[in-house]
Amino acid sequence: MSPILSVPDLATWLASGRPPVVLDVRWTLAGSPALEVYRTGHVPGARYVDFDTVLSGPADPSGGGRHPLPSAEDFAGAMRALGVHTDTDVVVYGAPDGFGAARAWWCLRYFGHRSVRVLDGGFAAWERAGQPVETGEPGPVPAVGDFAAQPGGMPVLDVDGAARLARSGLLLDARAGERYRGETEPVDPVGGHIPGALSAPTAANLDADGRFLDAARLRKRFAALGVGPEDGDAAAGADGGSGVGTYCGSGVSAAQQVLALELAGVRAGLYVGSWSDWVSDRQRPVATGPDRG
Repeated sequence: MSPILSVPDLATWLASGRPPVVLDVRWTLAGSPALEVYRTGHVPGARYVDFDTVLSGPADPSGGGRHPLPSAEDFAGAMRALGVHTDTDVVVYGAPDGFGAARAWWCLRYFGHRSVRVLDGGFAAWERAGQPVETGEPGPVPAVGDFAAQPGGMPVLDVDGAARLARSGLLLDARAGERYRGETEPVDPVGGHIPGALSAPTAANLDADGRFLDAARLRKRFAALGVGPEDGDAAAGADGGSGVGTYCGSGVSAAQQVLALELAGVRAGLYVGSWSDWVSDRQRPVATGPDRG
């Protein structure tokens, strides 16, 4: 099953006798008011997801990054309240950059849900195709779900695993190139990158309309960075000792990178804490400039 879904396929599915649960996750790095955006228009029947309370746990300034994972209990409770069952098909969508939707996809997969897909191109693609749009407040959920979270469905990197992977495997930095090089850092107190990491901005995973490149083009993109299909299984180890992994500022845009790698046939580890976790300890090394360091 492909992890992405086209607009026509979602429209057909919604008109069928057993439609999926659709989740609206239009969070962006700019911090747009997602609920207000939802109210102005959303896929009919879509259920609003608050990124900060559902897809992220409380941040700890001493470490863990700006957007740590929610607890299994909290995540499962939120999904049940949204009507997600263990055997429910789920489709998530967000902004054209895919960040919020990919984080939702990744969290569901990590916590054990087996049937979740991302709407390719997000809500913008839905509107552009002339599909119906619903406005107003989130409607009532028809029935509370029974989803039970079981962590471990996707490979995760901690700070030590990310450091090892940067040395012995391939650790991809998903942020914009200028942040990787340390030329600017709009969010975190220190600019630069994890020594040994490669710059791989997520913008290169998408076309001009915010849709993912096809699998062949994604494989070509990642092959140019040294990622081969043989790296997929190696990345599945939770310790991150070999294979491929990715990080960003706080584990959100990097989830889009994990999704792109999955489309290319490579299973990658996600360093959830990412750069915001790495620089929380000023003793950790920082590289700047275009080289891996």
